[in-house]
Amino acid sequence: MIGVLPDTELQAMMGRGEITAEPAVISEQIQPASLDLRLGAVAYRVRASFLAGHERRVTDRLSEFQMHEVDLSGGAVLEKGCVYVVPLMEGLNLPADVQAVANAKSSTGRLDLLTRTITDGGTEFDRIPPGYSGPLYAEICPRSFSVLVRPGMRLNQIRFRAGQAVLDDATLAALHAEMPLVNGDAVIDEGLGFSVDLRLPDTTLVGYRAKPHTGVIDLDNIGHYDPAEFWEEVRARDGHIILDPGAFYILVSREAVHIPPDYAAEMAPYLAMVGEFRVHYAGFFDPGFGHDAAGGTGSRGVLEVRCHEAPFVLEHGQIVGRLIYERMAARPAQLYGAGIASNYQGQGLKLSKHFAAP
Repeated sequence: MIGVLPDTELQAMMGRGEITAEPAVISEQIQPASLDLRLGAVAYRVRASFLAGHERRVTDRLSEFQMHEVDLSGGAVLEKGCVYVVPLMEGLNLPADVQAVANAKSSTGRLDLLTRTITDGGTEFDRIPPGYSGPLYAEICPRSFSVLVRPGMRLNQIRFRAGQAVLDDATLAALHAEMPLVNGDAVIDEGLGFSVDLRLPDTTLVGYRAKPHTGVIDLDNIGHYDPAEFWEEVRARDGHIILDPGAFYILVSREAVHIPPDYAAEMAPYLAMVGEFRVHYAGFFDPGFGHDAAGGTGSRGVLEVRCHEAPFVLEHGQIVGRLIYERMAARPAQLYGAGIASNYQGQGLKLSKHFAAP
């Protein structure tokens, strides 16, 4: 079995003890090509972000960097600008030929909630080598908003793959010719490029910028918060905006993206040389994303953008990221948006699910 492992294989891995969980995994965690990971009952406030390092355990490093312990059992606030490590309810006993990659869920990224997975012996964030056996931890750093969390909340997700699954440019171009992956021309260069839309039809509203001083967001509250209390509208009348250093923006891709049922994708940076901003590439694109969206094939990609050292002019149509497509090892039993709780199928410019519609 070569490729990204589908939902049916994830269930088989649980049965073989390759994915462990206490308490047991619930059906809502299983996505078409990934597994949501749940927060445990305690968070450790640490002085700085860290990796365990070769042949070292996360618990050993916690003894070096821990400041205090936070009980999450009754709900607790993770404060903006602080770093926390939370043991997860899931663990792994991976086979020698299966590796894993983790990423923040879409709603997590849209709150600018930096969430990365670390492991014992880990030398990279979110990358778990073949054969890994041990616990999983989430490193969480709220960057724009303080958040209220509880045990069992799902902020990040994990995907498993066997062998080489990434499509090269020639194969990607052939797939686009067979079934269009974006509306319009495809920019293919080490993945499928996508650009920013700063000329939305019938409006000057092109995005949102996080306000610097806001209240706490309870992550269990869906459709609850007034966007105006947390976000400033970003408007463009001439096809460009100026990004402010340190500010966080929600924008939208110009392209409608399509992930066919036998493929999955991951968002990645476009060019390291474009150093003034970063698209916060939170999340995977599951098989079926944009496949049956209302009004035609494709769903817009929401872009989480943070500007760095200097003000930067972002132009309409500027390429800001790329999608890396991978083959599925088998078609999932359930596709994104097809009878499951898929919050962002057929989306346009859209804040996280915690906010009421503007």
